[in-house]
Amino acid sequence: MSGTDPIALAQALIRCPSVTPADAGALGVLEAALKPLGFACERLRFAADGTAPVDNLHARIGAGEPHFCFAGHTDVVPPGDPALWRFDPFAAEIRDGVLYGRGAADMKSAVAAFVAAAARVLEKGPGSGSISLLITGDEEGDAINGTAAVLEHLAARGEHIDHCLVGEPTATAFAGDTIKIGRRGSMRLTLTVSGVQGHTAYPQRATNPIPILAEIVSRLAEEPLDSGNAHFEPSTLVFTTFDVGNPAGNVSPAKAQAACNIRFNDIHSPEGLTRHVRSVGDAISSAKGATFEVQTTVGGVSFLTPPGDFTNMLSRAIQSVTQVQPELSTTGGTSDARFIRKYCPVAEVGLPGTTMHKVDECVPVAEIERLTEIYAAILDDYFTRPHP
Repeated sequence: MSGTDPIALAQALIRCPSVTPADAGALGVLEAALKPLGFACERLRFAADGTAPVDNLHARIGAGEPHFCFAGHTDVVPPGDPALWRFDPFAAEIRDGVLYGRGAADMKSAVAAFVAAAARVLEKGPGSGSISLLITGDEEGDAINGTAAVLEHLAARGEHIDHCLVGEPTATAFAGDTIKIGRRGSMRLTLTVSGVQGHTAYPQRATNPIPILAEIVSRLAEEPLDSGNAHFEPSTLVFTTFDVGNPAGNVSPAKAQAACNIRFNDIHSPEGLTRHVRSVGDAISSAKGATFEVQTTVGGVSFLTPPGDFTNMLSRAIQSVTQVQPELSTTGGTSDARFIRKYCPVAEVGLPGTTMHKVDECVPVAEIERLTEIYAAILDDYFTRPHP
């Protein structure tokens, strides 16, 4: 068991070009590493209507409680133009102590550290609880056939997870310096103002939706949603498009659309934010003789794992390796933790994420080893102390 090398395993995973939703052999690499450790490995394939099928891996050792789960993903975003990379994005080259490749930071190296940490802990003897890995191939995509589907499947057959750790690249300077204890929610809203098309020489005969929508956009963009709270930064509303699609220079259009993205803290709900946007849009549009519509797509709802026994355990284990007290944070985008929080307390600890999704994505091999030590310390603490 002591022979599980996180660096070599990370290289093997990176060499699988598993761009969402392709597996490209990545889960097979993991199974080959986990089965000799005693993990029972199960492939779970899901395909919701209208989506591409996705392969996921659930691996577990032990049947007792407590049950600690590592969650992560082996799918990656496209590398872009390989000619822009210093090395082939799927060659997993190590140069001057740095591992290069798509997925090196986000998050194949952390998945490798999961396995190596479990191996080091299991080498000391079987424990009374259970360790599992929930690895999806759908985190960077629609996230429909991945973690959410696996969790629903496990719950339906009576499997309970007590605590979960996600290996997203949440650190800033070095592995483990930040513990994500929550995430903001994310939603996209499309705003449509409908007026009356007309000739630009006779504006009084038309109701031009463009200035009406511009006023709505300005009002929403300028007014803060909140001031944040003890654990979350202020929510943000950012407009991403303003579209008319009018090819004629002498015609004012009948409709104008804009879209925005809201990253919201636990002060808000998607329903409440939609009501706020609709209220502003309705008031301005109706006063100008136009109509307003809003369509909402929710990517995730904000959540918080309150500081307590679980986060204290994580902090204690991290500090034993790094000699630094980690920061508790809720910044950043969404992750699959938004699905896991419905089933058990969840937090995120991983590598620095400065190069994720970029050309020449990379991570120092020393950071992978540090993260492996952190994960092993967490498992040691979790299974040798009272259940948090």
